[in-house]
Amino acid sequence: MEENKNQSPSENQKKIIVQDKYPLSELTGKIIGCAMEVHKILGNGFQEVIYQRALAIEMSRQGLSYSREHEMEIFYKEENIGTRRVDFFVEGKIMVELKAIIQLENVHLAQAINYLEAYNMKIGLLINFGSQSLQFKRVMKPEKNHSPSNNQ
Repeated sequence: MEENKNQSPSENQKKIIVQDKYPLSELTGKIIGCAMEVHKILGNGFQEVIYQRALAIEMSRQGLSYSREHEMEIFYKEENIGTRRVDFFVEGKIMVELKAIIQLENVHLAQAINYLEAYNMKIGLLINFGSQSLQFKRVMKPEKNHSPSNNQ
C-alpha cells in the first residue's frame, strides 16, 4: 500500500475548510488541515493526548505558533472555583479543543463555547479525532446582547 505523503489538504478540501463567511477562515482552515493530516496518518482509536502531541508537531511543521494546555481560572461571583485547561491557543487568536470520542454531542459544543467566554476569545475549533472521519466545528462566542426571543 502506498502512503500519500502530501502534507496539506487537497484543493477540494481547501474549498470546504476555508470559507469567507467565517472569521479568520484562513487560519482555522490551516488548523483543520493539520488535524486532517494527523487523522489521515493515525486514524481513530487513540487517547486524546496522542492526537494533541501529533497536532502540535503538525502545526509546528506548518509554521503555526501555539501554546498548549493553557490553564485558566474559573470564577463564580468573583470567587475562584477552579481551573480549566484548553488544549491549544493558536496564533493567539483561535482556541482549539480536542476530543477523541465516537461522536461529538451538544455538551462538547457547550464546553467549547464556555471556554471561549472564560478565555475571552471570539473564535474556536472543536475537533474530534475519535470517529472514523475527522469531525470539526467552528465555534464563535455568542453575543451577549442577543435576546432569546430572536433565536429561531
